Amino acid sequence: MAELGATIAGQLRAGDLVTLNGELGAGKTTLTRGLGEALGVRGAVTSPTFVLARTHPRVDGAPLVHVDAYRLSSAIELDDLDIDFAASVVVVEWGEGLLDGITDEWLQLDIVRPVGGTVTDDGVEAREITVTGHGARWADLAWLER
Repeated sequence: MAELGATIAGQLRAGDLVTLNGELGAGKTTLTRGLGEALGVRGAVTSPTFVLARTHPRVDGAPLVHVDAYRLSSAIELDDLDIDFAASVVVVEWGEGLLDGITDEWLQLDIVRPVGGTVTDDGVEAREITVTGHGARWADLAWLER
């Protein structure tokens, strides 16, 4: 998951929004850690569970804002967090259905950790990940194919 985060980080710029959907333990925060490391954020990327949103500054570039929308019920509540979406790279865990009016363009990852999933020879537990691009910014996902 961290490797996928690093791959995605190479495409991100200020104003980009990424949503991560999946059950607890699916790998949402691990993916965000890989993304943050590749972006060069200062400090550790941890789950923002108790603060809803945590800003991770970068030495060079837009900050990474990591949002846990688990307790939010609408786009209005997400907007009330007063996040500077235009000047930040924003990753929203549990963000499905909360983007109305926030943006017309975002990258959505739906992550499934299969029950009794297989583990590879290098100890990695398999995940099923569906990546969907919304809007013109994310219309071409060819960079993700490998």
